[in-house]
Amino acid sequence: MSQDLYTVRPIRTEADYEVALKLVEPYFESDPEPDSDAGAHFEALITLIEAYEAKHYPIDPPDPVEAIKFRMEQQGLTARDLEPMIGSRGRVSEVLNRKRPLSMAMVWRLHQGLGIAAETLIRPAKPAA
Repeated sequence: MSQDLYTVRPIRTEADYEVALKLVEPYFESDPEPDSDAGAHFEALITLIEAYEAKHYPIDPPDPVEAIKFRMEQQGLTARDLEPMIGSRGRVSEVLNRKRPLSMAMVWRLHQGLGIAAETLIRPAKPAA
């Protein structure tokens, strides 16, 4: 294989980013062997693309209440299932309706019980509408 085929360049502009996306696209249709030159090229491109996206298109972590509701939906949980982690039925309702903030104890129990990142849970929740 030609070395030029696997040249990797920094992604500094939107145009560079678009070129990198085009270069990586064929690898999604046919996975290269990890230990091959193509595999190394794919991994390098993905690393550069991820770094560029993190800098230019950052994604904020979700709102804590939305993260809890999402996990409830994923796992088929009800508000009653949250009682061991949050407290009484009334307290669960207050948290889910944004009337009560999460305490650190609740954050820890939700993190342990539902696997939601503690970093997500300690963010301020959006105010109730």
